[in-house]
Amino acid sequence: MTELSFAKSFLTTLDAKPSKISAEHVEDPKTYPARGAYILPKASLPLSKKIRLTPGTEPSLSVTLKSLRNPPLDITFPSLPLSTSILSLKESISEQSAIPVSKLRLLWNKKPVGDSKTLKDVVGDEGAKGGKVELGVMVIGGAGAVKRDGEEVEPVVVGHGAETLRGEEFWTDLRGFLVARLKDEKEGERIWGVFRKAVEAEK
Repeated sequence: MTELSFAKSFLTTLDAKPSKISAEHVEDPKTYPARGAYILPKASLPLSKKIRLTPGTEPSLSVTLKSLRNPPLDITFPSLPLSTSILSLKESISEQSAIPVSKLRLLWNKKPVGDSKTLKDVVGDEGAKGGKVELGVMVIGGAGAVKRDGEEVEPVVVGHGAETLRGEEFWTDLRGFLVARLKDEKEGERIWGVFRKAVEAEK
């Protein structure tokens, strides 16, 4: 059968059928051509919603502030919100020890932390899971606790000259000072290393 004869036969078959389907038209579903089953894709997981915590239910940390050098400090705050700023911690230390805020530096992993950062910025979500954190305290310029009314402050013994250079406390304080002053950790470490090598070479 040629294409032309097939087309004529097909058109003739169409002409024999009504142009419109009547309201009573019924067709047997069994006569429908077989089709493959259509499987719907798996629904994607809904986006997680941020849970707003009611006041008093925010996660908190037990923060310990320690300084093993003069003046020795060991202050613990049993419950502080993660939104607590480093500046607030320094102000709390200043209230208890009478050391000026400008002379205080807080250290995390032996590195100075900026005043504008919060506990969450410093320790992160993983660090906050432990519930406890310890920060180091460095006092710039050898500032000691100021004598309060009715209180006696123990004298701070500081080495002199070459004796000071032999102490590890001096080099740790110098490194922290350079990093904080230059606001560049790599440059501060470099200058600190150059200075220490020069001093050790003269011994």
